[in-house]
Amino acid sequence: MTQPDLARLAHLSQAMRRDIVEMVSTAGSGHPGGSLSAVEIVATLYGSVMRHDPSDPKMAGRDRFVLSKGHAAPVLYAALAETGYFPREEVLTLRKLGSRLQGHPDMRKLPGVEVSTGSLGQGLALANGLALALRLDGADEPTVFCLMGDGELQEGSVWEAAMASAHYGLDNLVAIVDLNGLQIDGPTCEVMDLGNVPEKFAAFGWTVMTCDGHAVAELHDALTRAKAHVGGPIVIVARTMKGRGVSFMENLCDWHGKAPNADECARALAELAE
Repeated sequence: MTQPDLARLAHLSQAMRRDIVEMVSTAGSGHPGGSLSAVEIVATLYGSVMRHDPSDPKMAGRDRFVLSKGHAAPVLYAALAETGYFPREEVLTLRKLGSRLQGHPDMRKLPGVEVSTGSLGQGLALANGLALALRLDGADEPTVFCLMGDGELQEGSVWEAAMASAHYGLDNLVAIVDLNGLQIDGPTCEVMDLGNVPEKFAAFGWTVMTCDGHAVAELHDALTRAKAHVGGPIVIVARTMKGRGVSFMENLCDWHGKAPNADECARALAELAE
């Protein structure tokens, strides 16, 4: 297994956090909480695990990434900007009229976005389609990574898709659950209790791994092993914290879809510079 440059991944994660805070604040709207919780997951994918080329977004043999929790678009935009898909300063156009950076990812506008997402519960089915198409094309190398939020696991369509993933033995599919325990209306255990998420996926025929979703070494190990897995789909249940990295946003559902004002943005960026 290739050893990751953990310092570089940590630096990338911190840069992405600053991008997220600044772009959402500048836009005056967006979803910082669930974007910040997924930073290390997406940074590890784009910074080390995934096969991709910013200079050739449609490169044959590339891995695919599906952001099923499409409202967390800022974390994807930050990763794409920091790895060279478009100029970093463009992140400040988030949600502005005419911008390529829509409130939810749009594959028709921005290079590096594989599928348009935003309707929760549909990303895993889209990932199934990509994985099946790659199989039909005889493409053995690419892996499809699908990042889901824990709140969206309350959608029945997720479990229909999970059943199909196992039925078709999609070992070129890796799902990741950003398990931060909060959604827009409160704790997931109060809105609609998810129960034991790893056991649920196992019952649907998936291989299951768990890890700390903010520890890049653990994430790299889990994602690399999952990418090499054969014998059906595999899911990584990553324990995370909503709003991670910004003290006044951490573990608060209030910051699910609220933008920081100028003073709050300055305070957050000061914290992230330390």
